[in-house]
Amino acid sequence: MISDRCKNIKPSAIREIFNLATSDSINLGIGEPDFDTPKHIIEEAKKALDEGKTHYSPNNGIPELREEISNKLMEDYNINVDKDNIIITCGASEALMLSIMSLVNRGDEVIVFNPSFVSYFSLVEFAEGKIVNINLDDNFDIDLEQVKESITKKTKLIIFNSPANPTGKVYDKETVKGLAEISEDYNLIIVSDEVYDKIIYDKKHYSPMKYTDRCILINGFSKTYAMTGWRIGYLAVSDELNKELDLINNMIKIHQYSFACAPTFAQYGALAALRGSQECVKNMVNEFKRRRDLIYNGLKDIFRVNKPEGAFYIFPDVSEYGDGVKVAKILIKNKVLCVPGIAFGDNGYNYVRFSYATKYEDIEKAIEIIRKIFE
Repeated sequence: MISDRCKNIKPSAIREIFNLATSDSINLGIGEPDFDTPKHIIEEAKKALDEGKTHYSPNNGIPELREEISNKLMEDYNINVDKDNIIITCGASEALMLSIMSLVNRGDEVIVFNPSFVSYFSLVEFAEGKIVNINLDDNFDIDLEQVKESITKKTKLIIFNSPANPTGKVYDKETVKGLAEISEDYNLIIVSDEVYDKIIYDKKHYSPMKYTDRCILINGFSKTYAMTGWRIGYLAVSDELNKELDLINNMIKIHQYSFACAPTFAQYGALAALRGSQECVKNMVNEFKRRRDLIYNGLKDIFRVNKPEGAFYIFPDVSEYGDGVKVAKILIKNKVLCVPGIAFGDNGYNYVRFSYATKYEDIEKAIEIIRKIFE
């Protein structure tokens, strides 16, 4: 009785690892900030509850929040998006789903960089699209010529993520602009996942939407403000693309029959996040950078590893000791949880992903265990 659509979707390997955690495990598997949501955000959500803001909001979200997001995009990246071209979603995950489900027909081709976040592959399959993998090189760089060569008459989307999960790569202006030019030249749409845009250490964030109207920008509050459980994300569409495809109204069709709206009181918490001091973000990123340096310096003499430039993941090549699954099993047996790289695509076969969104002291303990095993 179960649909083939459901049968064909694989459970997330990340969640499987998360479920293996025991009280004495060091969890370097889950991609979630270990910080509490800042107090001023919680207080504003409590106030919204006290004021009875517990009913449906408009399908596309409260106007104040959409206006503030519009302001943020202009102030941070000089990107002009009208508030009416923004939808508040139940996390960035729903924004990804709306983007793919509203555009991909059976047999349509979607370019996905490999390795990439697990949801991209499954959502394309759920929409009955065809995944076209573009393998990243050893430095996780994108070959723009290979992207062009992979485009056919059936190609519709490019899914892009910077800063990237699982690699920690932050793509430079040349690469982002190059992808934007490809989208223009071949009449494609870039779905740009920018949920880690504020978690960058030594580089600068560039959005494809700065260089092309043919982009759906996706972001959220989970990573930047430690609000994973609040389930507030958003997508933004240029006026030109929306006029061409009536994209917002078509996305709302799916949104209203699946989620109706994002939690109303949580939207007011998100509004406080944008309007309040950003010192909490700065402090969190500084701590992530400290942890990044710790785990990179601890692993670089054991595995071949690129220094992460953003997000809170490190993705070492462990092939000297076996494939990613074999090494992950050894580590999990020794109470260090990580995710085999194969979970992020075939090109991650020889890798494992560690998340350093956990306590500094726990990372120190994990490095000590890893050294004992592999040295």
